[in-house]
Amino acid sequence: MDVLVTASARFAITSDGMLWTPNQSLDYHFWSRYLDVYDEVKILARAKSYQLPPSGWNQASGQGIKAIPLPDYQGGSGLVKNYTYIKKTAIAALANTKAVQMRLSCDIGGIVWRCLASSRPYGIEVVNDPYDVFAPGAYKHPLRAVFRRWSTWQLQRHTANATAAAYVTEYSLQKRYPPKNGAFSTYFSSIDLPNSAFAAAPREPRTGIKSFTLVSVGTLAQLYKAPDILIKAIAVCVQEGLDLQLIWVGDGKYKRELQTLAAEKGINKRVTFCGYLSTREQVIEQLDKGDLFVLPSYQEGLPKAMIEAMARGLPCIGSNVGGIPELLPEEDMVNPGCHIALAHKIREVVTNPYRLGNMSISNLEKAKNYREDILQKRRIKFYSHVREQTQTWLSSQTKSF
Repeated sequence: MDVLVTASARFAITSDGMLWTPNQSLDYHFWSRYLDVYDEVKILARAKSYQLPPSGWNQASGQGIKAIPLPDYQGGSGLVKNYTYIKKTAIAALANTKAVQMRLSCDIGGIVWRCLASSRPYGIEVVNDPYDVFAPGAYKHPLRAVFRRWSTWQLQRHTANATAAAYVTEYSLQKRYPPKNGAFSTYFSSIDLPNSAFAAAPREPRTGIKSFTLVSVGTLAQLYKAPDILIKAIAVCVQEGLDLQLIWVGDGKYKRELQTLAAEKGINKRVTFCGYLSTREQVIEQLDKGDLFVLPSYQEGLPKAMIEAMARGLPCIGSNVGGIPELLPEEDMVNPGCHIALAHKIREVVTNPYRLGNMSISNLEKAKNYREDILQKRRIKFYSHVREQTQTWLSSQTKSF
């Protein structure tokens, strides 16, 4: 049985029909997980045409995995302009594919959902929370509040009618987007943590250290990860006498604005923007330079970057949104959007080497719950349930003719 899977990410597609991604977490290995249950995977996603793959990008399609490319639109205006074509492509894809799984929330998945026959079963993977995506400060648009209400309501409808629902959180997203009564429900992250991703041992407390490196990872295409809040917090800490450096892994349209902010705060020489890093090894190299991982996000599903940092034994602090409370104790979190509170938390943590050591121990242990072998067992149960329900539905359709 084949399966149609929607994705919100943007890919490159070369003349041979192959998909490529700058993000290793969405490479061929990620999509091949579906092949443990399905015979073929069809990825419905935006893709920009290239003659050759962009340098450093990772192959996403291949044996058993093919692309159904959509226009590489951006923003609401791009969606409106291409809506008719996307809907037409979605209808054709549904007609030529048996099983349906949607990674939501995203515009493409929403369009596919509206094109489904009312009785057709589908699985849903809830990977983020639009209520937080469109929170004040996280997204700049005059219609932000409208988008927030609409997207939240839509995702609630999607989960309420799904045959099976999988969440990246154990309990956080389920509260706002509950599955329907009797539906199969589970949770798993899409993270890939092989043994090589784990540090051999927790970090030892280091006394007498005067300079500290903070690390954060996230897109700069929007301000969901609150890089502006982190820069302001570091500026406060520096003014109070702390010697801090920041390494930010990720890129996007707000990079220049954030560089300007760092300069205005007098800390531009303390902030390094690494851009996108296409391999796990490159990300690990940056994580291992850090003394503290900081993720003051406005919204999260379950942050893979934080789990990857925890697997390196890196102490972490974050905001108390999305799935972060499933990873960190209350004393290692702050409310989102307040740079003063974040500055206080950074100072509180980095000036206590024994606390940093204890955080390293607990984080490394917590990350072991997200090993690939544990998560894949849950994925297979979820995929299998969608496949079984789809087969039952297909049989009923045959009998009705």
